[in-house]
Parts: sequence; C-alpha cells; structure tokens
Amino acid sequence: MINVLKKFSIITFLVLIICLLTVGCDTKSIDTNSSNEDANKNLVIRLAGGDWGYPNPYKHYPRGPGGFKMELIFDSLLEKDEKGIIPWLAKDWKIENNGKEYIFTLRDNVKWHDGKNFNAEDVKFTFDYYKNHPPVWNSLLVDGKYIIENVEILNENKVKIYVNSSNATYLDRIGKMRIIPKHIWEKVDDPQKFNSNKSLIGCGPYKFVSYNSEQGTYKLEAFKDYWGPKQKVSAIEWIPVSDPVLAFEKGEIDLISVSPDIISRYENNDEFKISRNKPFWGYRLIFNMNKRPELKDVNLRKAFAYGIDREEILQKVGRGSGIVASMGYIPKGHRWYNDKVEKYSLNISKAKNFIKGKKYTFELLIGNSNKEVKMAELMKLTLQKVGININIKSVDMKTRDSLVKNSDFELAIIGHGGWGKDPDSLRELYASNTKESKSPASGCIPGYYNEEINKLAKKQMYELNPQKRKEIIFKLQELISKEVPQIPIYNTIENFVYRPSKYNGWMYRYDHHYAEHCKLSYLERK
Repeated sequence: MINVLKKFSIITFLVLIICLLTVGCDTKSIDTNSSNEDANKNLVIRLAGGDWGYPNPYKHYPRGPGGFKMELIFDSLLEKDEKGIIPWLAKDWKIENNGKEYIFTLRDNVKWHDGKNFNAEDVKFTFDYYKNHPPVWNSLLVDGKYIIENVEILNENKVKIYVNSSNATYLDRIGKMRIIPKHIWEKVDDPQKFNSNKSLIGCGPYKFVSYNSEQGTYKLEAFKDYWGPKQKVSAIEWIPVSDPVLAFEKGEIDLISVSPDIISRYENNDEFKISRNKPFWGYRLIFNMNKRPELKDVNLRKAFAYGIDREEILQKVGRGSGIVASMGYIPKGHRWYNDKVEKYSLNISKAKNFIKGKKYTFELLIGNSNKEVKMAELMKLTLQKVGININIKSVDMKTRDSLVKNSDFELAIIGHGGWGKDPDSLRELYASNTKESKSPASGCIPGYYNEEINKLAKKQMYELNPQKRKEIIFKLQELISKEVPQIPIYNTIENFVYRPSKYNGWMYRYDHHYAEHCKLSYLERK
C-alpha cells in the first residue's frame, strides 16, 4: 500500500533545486510489510489484446500498448501518480551540485523474478548498458547525446548519477527508465537477438507468463515476492477481441472505451461506472518540407490551417468526444497549456488569400482505420475549395508509422499519446536539431527550421526556475501557433466503462490518458 507522506511533483522539485544548493526529498514510505502471497488470488482482469511486441525494453512496439505491458514487468527508480513523481525502487533522492548529481537511495529486500537480489550494481549496469544498447523507449538521449556521464555506487543501496548539465527534465528522464538485472543482461551482446524468457525477468509487480504474437495474447501474473504495494489483481490477460463492446457485455473483458453514440446504455446504471480521461491522445497533420519544399512557406501552411475544418472533424470523426487541438500543441487540461495561442477555424476565403490563386497537389499518408480515412476525406473536401488537392494513400498503422519515422511521405496524419508529458515535447517536435525518435509521439518535422523556436526550445530545458520556464513554454506555444509547422487536429476524450463490482481500482497518471496503462491501477493504495 502506498503511503506517501509528502508527494513530490516535478514542479516542487524544480522550485527546490533553485532554492537549495543541496536538494533532498523528504522520505516517502511505501508499506512493504504485508505479504503479497494472499493478494486477490482469484481476480483476473481481461483486456482487449493485439500484438504489440515482446514485452521487454528492447522488443516491444514503440506505442503505449507495447511499452506499458513491459513496465508492469520492469520497475523504475521513480513512478508517477495522479499528482506527480513518487518514490519507487528509490525510496528517496537528493540533487547536488546545482542539478548535476543525483543521489538515489534504493529499497531493501527487492527481488528479481528469478529470486536473485536487486541492488545498486543493477542500477549502475542498467544505465551503462543503455548507453551502448539504447532501449525502445529511451529518455536518456537529448539531441543525440547521452545525458549520464557516470554512475557511482556509494554502497549496495545507494548510487550517485552524474549528468552532463543542469536540466529541468533530467529527474523525470532518469526516474522512468526501467532497471534490468545485471546477472542476466551482462552476458548479452546483442539485445535484439536475445529471445530467451530470461529477457522478461524484471522486479516489477507482475511477471511474464505467456505471449502469442499471432493471436495477440499476453498473460502476466502477480509476483508473490514483490517488494512493494500488494497487487489487487492476481493476473492480467490480453485476449483476442473482434468486437470490444460485445465482448464487454458478455463479460469477456473488463474495460472498454465507448463511443458517444452508445454511452447512454451505460449511464444511470449502477452496474457500470464511466470514467473520462484527459485529452492527452490526439491526431496531427505533419508536413514534410524536405520532400515538398514549398511547405516551407508559412503562407501555404496557414492556408492549410484555415482550409481544414477541425471542429467538423471532431464532431463527425470523434463524435464530439474531445477538443479541437491547440495550435501551440500542448492541450487544454495540461498544466502548461497557454490559451493565448493563435486559433484557426475554417475560413476558405482567408485560406485562398494566403496562396493567391496558386494550385497544389499533395499525397496524404494515413493509417487504414475508419477514423483516419474519414478524417482525410473531410480534409480533402474543404482543401479542394482552397485550391489544394489531396490524394489519399492508406496503409496499415505499422507501415504508416515506419514511413513517417523514415520521412517517406509528403503529408501524413498520425495519432498518438504523450500529449500530457513534460512540455519539453515542444523541443522534441519542433526544434530542427532534435534527433529522430522511435516513438510516434516525438521526432522533428522534416525540413522545418526556425531559429527563434530552436533557441527557446533549448532555453526552456536548462531553465530550472519553474515560473521562468513556464514563461518560455508559453512564448513557444504562441510562436508555434503563428508558424504552423504542423497542424494539431483534435485530442480525444474517451469514455471508459467498467463494472465496479468486478474491479474498481482504475486510476490515471497526471500525464497519461489510459487507466489500463498505469501500474498503480493494479496495486493497493491508500
């Protein structure tokens, strides 16, 4: 059970790092005395399946459904709850030398799933190994440079991590990396070829049982020797589902996202509970200015902005369940959202004025989901009135993701999560010197360059005063909205339905949009 004496948010940390030469977090305790052996032995949660890759740090697909299964198996130094960062494998931490040294005190009596003891050697090994063998989700690279210079073992339960600069994002970046067991991975030269079940041994609350890529099934079971909060769920299974609503109503799965069209059947019914998430998943239209240099003209980009009816797309594609996305990218509901950005609604005559009678034809790459197809068709209809013709190319999601990653497109629609994370996401998306990422939620816009955006994006990262950093982030959003380097379309607000009589532990992290992805959803809490 989590008993946090004093929750430590990222903003609180940043205030303290400015105010003190040495920064220490108050000891935050988690009740680890109760045995996990009697933890709800018969409660199995079943969720809709799908193949999202092998759930270790090197083989999962770089989207949430892949990564968050992995994170149930592998623990990190820090975790996140509804308010901010909380202690996890590290029971406390302090920051020294103006943010260039991080000291983490590790918990006692932590075991790996194979029964071996966890200690500081594993932490040092993990960060050394990740430098030479980057995992799929790698927050330790900033502009292509590895942020950790050295990891020093102070004793078996304490490490000091030296970083390359004082940076507002480093606590989060270090804290969320998954720790891997030295005694297994030190023998592995190529993690991509390591397919043994030993690659799935972590020290998280759930241990790996099975995975079938063809059927898209996974099974995880509660680890009885887990160091931390007791598991409320004995096993989690992801199963094949053709119709999620039908499967839910038959009791085959325990949580679904329901469209507004049918939400009424679950309202005013004590059997069900409805939970609505924050709008931290969304769609955006990306311009490839390398393939189509004419898109470097801000007037053409503004013609797109005024020539797309994002409100109509929200109503007809999203059934009104969401918000029109901010042209400054950071969505409403985010603690760093700036409402004073430029706002673009459909205005065909204004759009035409920006391109002054010129005609254009572009190929638009999309996934093959019904939503993306309809979205593209609605864009095509209104842009045609402006003088911009669109040829739609539809492929499966993984092919689309790969083509976008390799910049093999002219225009592309992509939907993803991550809109609720630290506002350094603006640098990851808009700064021209950002290195490529494996995640659809980050990676720069091909061919886009703006010197002021580059400078502000870099400046905010090194500004440790939260209020000053907020001012920079707000200015960035306003500038981005005027520049229109891409077009955020809409952010989803989903209706999740479940039966509280079966399970009522679902929660949302402060920066994330899906309850089923959150580790704390499956653990006892105070």
